[in-house]
Amino acid sequence: MTAPQMTASEARAAFLAWLAHERRASPLTVEAYGRDTAAFLGFLTRHLGEEPTLTALAALRAADLRAWLAWEASEGAGNSTRARHLAAVRAFFRFLARRHGVANAQIALLATPKAKPPLPHALTPSEARAVAQDIGEATDTAFTQARDTALFSLLYGSGLRIAEALALSVSEAPRPGSDDMLRVLGKGSKPRIVPVLPAVREAIAAWLRHHPEATNPTAPLFVGVRGERLNPGVAQRTLRQFRRLNGLPEHATPHALRHSFATHLLAGGADLRTIQDLLGHASLSTTQRYTAVDTAQLMDVWRKSHPRG
Repeated sequence: MTAPQMTASEARAAFLAWLAHERRASPLTVEAYGRDTAAFLGFLTRHLGEEPTLTALAALRAADLRAWLAWEASEGAGNSTRARHLAAVRAFFRFLARRHGVANAQIALLATPKAKPPLPHALTPSEARAVAQDIGEATDTAFTQARDTALFSLLYGSGLRIAEALALSVSEAPRPGSDDMLRVLGKGSKPRIVPVLPAVREAIAAWLRHHPEATNPTAPLFVGVRGERLNPGVAQRTLRQFRRLNGLPEHATPHALRHSFATHLLAGGADLRTIQDLLGHASLSTTQRYTAVDTAQLMDVWRKSHPRG
């Protein structure tokens, strides 16, 4: 039943009580929704010149709601933050419609701010080389040392995804002295051809000398101690151990080596189309993210190095 004299603040309190007791939302969720709706109602009080009632909430125009999102942007809220706040306000309006008969179609029609995809986290060239060359320090057997050196050298040297590398068979292993390119099956079973550095070929040859089925062309190229195809979780755990031992950043992951491959090629003068082909990106816009990374790194160096920085 509609309560004509109920203020928006009173409706907000009822909404939070409903979340906590009937929906059994976590305390953190209730706190976040309470904070977001309070900020929304605070804006409306300033925007409308008085504390809004339920009638005023039902009468809000699209222009009023866009003004709220614009104000949030002026206060420094990014798209992902504004999208989260809008989700809380929409939940509040759904509650009002169901419990108090207060409907406002404009809130459902409001476009959600699109969050920018996060920039890829690349390692510095020295950090990436350390992983590729010294990853064997994280384990204590010749078998795992040779395998991990070959695997991580391949990830950084050719920009492979961890799943792509672990899907390779012995027959596909790049051999020293060969100029053959490596054929990789990427996302959506889309094949691509990537070059393999001589140092990577040597690392793989060293690993094959320890491989229990090096003469079996159909055997997985990278295997665990029991001879089964290597689990990506094992490789990820190995790199976590290595980064802790060597003080590398938390974003030093197997996938960060792929980002590093692309970022370092771009910094070295490679064009985006070439990097797109090497990474197997379907869209050039995906590859263009690396230009932002390169620019960000240049700006960071400038700020640290310029006398007036």
